Amino acid sequence: MLKDITVLDLSRVLAGPYCSMMLADLGAEVIKIESARGDDTRAWGPPFYKSESAYYLSCNRNKKSVVIDIRTKEGQEVLHEIAKEADVVIENFKVGGLKKYNLDYDTIKALNPSVIYCSITGYGQDGPYKDMPGYDFIIQGLCGLMSITGEVEGQPMKVGVAITDILAGLFSTIGILSSLHKRGKTGKGEYIDVSLLDTAVASMANVASSFLISGENAKRYGNAHPSIVPYETFMSKDGYFNIGVGNNGQFGNLCRILGHPELAEDERFLSNTDRVKNRVSLSAALNEILVTKNAAEWLEELQQNNVPAGPINTMQDVFENEQVLARGMITKVRHQLGDWIQMVNSPIKYKDFQYETHTAPPLLGEHTEEILERFVSQRKVG
Repeated sequence: MLKDITVLDLSRVLAGPYCSMMLADLGAEVIKIESARGDDTRAWGPPFYKSESAYYLSCNRNKKSVVIDIRTKEGQEVLHEIAKEADVVIENFKVGGLKKYNLDYDTIKALNPSVIYCSITGYGQDGPYKDMPGYDFIIQGLCGLMSITGEVEGQPMKVGVAITDILAGLFSTIGILSSLHKRGKTGKGEYIDVSLLDTAVASMANVASSFLISGENAKRYGNAHPSIVPYETFMSKDGYFNIGVGNNGQFGNLCRILGHPELAEDERFLSNTDRVKNRVSLSAALNEILVTKNAAEWLEELQQNNVPAGPINTMQDVFENEQVLARGMITKVRHQLGDWIQMVNSPIKYKDFQYETHTAPPLLGEHTEEILERFVSQRKVG
């Protein structure tokens, strides 16, 4: 799908590499530039597959690794040769950090006017925070996400994955693909400015909208929902599971399955608005009933009667789940160090486009000779 697209990837860690991996999955040639020490995430373990960390493996498949010292004139000249033919450049250095290496947007644009150049930073290219480094944990607190995450009386909590990096990678991909579309019509390149903070604020979605409309700060509800009840985690006889009732019909079914149809007729719980107003009483009543059976028993009955409910899976449970397996969410690649390794597959499915066989995340500098031969040696000969 992107087979004719070349990406010069100057990014490292997560947001940028996640973006470039999505482009690589779609067929783009991604040339990952690393220092002699390599992407920091190569050492972020355990766990490791031989010498490669699981963290690094998670976001670098289908790429070519080239070791170049961007601090040297020779290294910069090599990158200029690649940039002349690149369709996309991705970087996540601090604001202005690449200017001293002659790899900033203005320099690259002078070499390649149609280039699409995507900068991913913590706080964006302007504003009072622009020079601060961006860390997912700090951004989660700053954007308001932690203020609504965690138990009601507990401390604010972060999401268990670096979600602002992942989302910034997604938004960067959207920006790049739309810019490629524009360039196809106008021939003009683009500069894309994506920040973790902007991404995180935008991703607060209805929570942010609720504040802008009402002026009231959102509260923490643990695993409960601020405006839908019952929509939370409950304790069964043998563990926790989730129930998410979205309408009166589902609530009636829930009460019937629990053997207490009278709850659906209780004036405190007749509508969702009533249930939100009386959430404490309803949750207490439901908890008393749900602890009498194992989670699997409840889930079977609830799911068969169209009441949204599900388990709280471990990662082992996830990758043994029949739906996850049916959707092909595990892919295998032959690693250069010997064995087949499993990776999470792309979630995007197409009717006519089929992903080609994935290549394993590259070893450090694995493709240096190939790329130098192609972009430098041949040019000198010519």
